Amino acid sequence: MQFHTPPNTPTPTSSRTHASGSTRRRAGRLVGAAAALAAVVGLGTLTSPGAHAADNPYERGPAPTTSSIEASRGPYAVSQTSVSSLSVSGFGGGTIYYPTSTSDGTFGAVAISPGYTAYESSIAWLGPRLASQGFVVFTIDTLTTLDQPDSRGRQLLAALDHLTERSSVRSRIDASRLGVMGHSMGGGGSLEAAKSRPALQAAIPLTPWNLDKTWPEVTTPTLIFGADGDTVAPVASHAEPFYSSLSSSLDRGYLELNSATHFTPNSSNTTIAKYSISWLKRFIDNDTRYEQFLCPLPRPSLTIEEYRGNCPHTS
Repeated sequence: MQFHTPPNTPTPTSSRTHASGSTRRRAGRLVGAAAALAAVVGLGTLTSPGAHAADNPYERGPAPTTSSIEASRGPYAVSQTSVSSLSVSGFGGGTIYYPTSTSDGTFGAVAISPGYTAYESSIAWLGPRLASQGFVVFTIDTLTTLDQPDSRGRQLLAALDHLTERSSVRSRIDASRLGVMGHSMGGGGSLEAAKSRPALQAAIPLTPWNLDKTWPEVTTPTLIFGADGDTVAPVASHAEPFYSSLSSSLDRGYLELNSATHFTPNSSNTTIAKYSISWLKRFIDNDTRYEQFLCPLPRPSLTIEEYRGNCPHTS
């Protein structure tokens, strides 16, 4: 099943100080032609879906715009494959979404956990949306719907291990560029996973719930989403203290959704997608083209109650 969406050239110099006018004109024409060719090549680099700068081999996709990261689908066509719980261990199976093309090389990967009493379907919308921007995404079911955050953290890591070691798409993944996300207790689980595996490149807890309120051990760049109307995991006792407990030297962010509830992440949401894509691109792909959406800090709006974080990012 597929989802479709749509060198600077130095000026020649000469040791002869009395070059003829015709020689200078010929040199000028050559420089102009070289500059035009460079401009065309540069334009192709910006617009090609597979473009990435030579100094960062992890960049994937064209240069981003506000429209491109707010769109329901990115530049990559997406395929998906189901993973039966009977074929894995350590978690409950799920669905892998991945860019159909292999022409750009490997991609970073993200595992996403649902919350307490919830199933994979509750976070499934994130699969194709993130994958179409150039990631392999694994939305998972947990072993039981009642699993606590520490268990969900271990299951996220088991899902990443399955992705990179045994899945049918393992050859498409760069195992050094991985991240975790989760909703509610799954969000608490993403903090547990980041604490347990510092090599992770990004963590995004969505309206997270956890009895542990302090996370100074986390060294993974972390973006926490809270919701101003959350009565299940109120930001004052969950998302805010989680964020505040992260090291001030860590690349971290706290985005509180405006006019939102604990369950807002269970439906397609442009604000969640926009900033999740930017965070994952910036830290899993080291793609500084996305820094513009995170720094300066996003301002309050109809969908953002507040945003806290550090700028510029240093990871």
